[in-house]
Amino acid sequence: MTTEFMSAPHPLDNPVRASLAGSHAALAEVYRTARRYPVNVSPFIAMPDKPDQESWRDVAVLTGGGRVASLVGLTTPAPSGWEVVLEMSGVQMVDSSVVPARDPEAVVLGPSDVPEMLDLVARTKPGPFLPRTIQLGSYLGIRRGSSLVAMAGERLRPPGWTEISAVCTDPEFRGQGFARRLVLAVASGIHRRAESDDMGMLGDRLPPMNSTIDPRIAKVCCASRCT
Repeated sequence: MTTEFMSAPHPLDNPVRASLAGSHAALAEVYRTARRYPVNVSPFIAMPDKPDQESWRDVAVLTGGGRVASLVGLTTPAPSGWEVVLEMSGVQMVDSSVVPARDPEAVVLGPSDVPEMLDLVARTKPGPFLPRTIQLGSYLGIRRGSSLVAMAGERLRPPGWTEISAVCTDPEFRGQGFARRLVLAVASGIHRRAESDDMGMLGDRLPPMNSTIDPRIAKVCCASRCT
């Protein structure tokens, strides 16, 4: 007799669904098997680990006809009736040997800072950041004078992991190590929050050849996990 052991899916294989079923459940908009963030929080939508035709129909209802569904970690082709408008590989950089560090210049960013955060994102393009994205987790920034010149924060939170995202620096202030310092400062908050838990840090999901990623930031996380 042969016994086959089926391992449970890793939460990072379908991190959007894992987040929306866990820490971000209160934000989830749900229709049957499909889950999504509100459109002014995040563009991501999630299906089950092994979607079928019903799953795709649920996504269509939840997103509305003719609209783009931003799916992460999808391993099956889209069925007839769907058009793929963008497809790309990604890399998850995971915490293997990070040494978190608080930063005396890092300030907590809140709702009143969102207009400045949106302006910085528009100029640096680190990835999706919308008017209510700040509700996903903690965000820190560095100021010079009254201007916000760098920021980083938390986005997806699948069980046991927290994604660090929206890492960006005003072009006029690059090369001073602000992004690295903020990543370590955000990581410090993650580690403090998970003092007794098995909590890891997940770097932003980025195209492997994204030329805007400073290799010094990649070294903070050390280990990569292709998706």
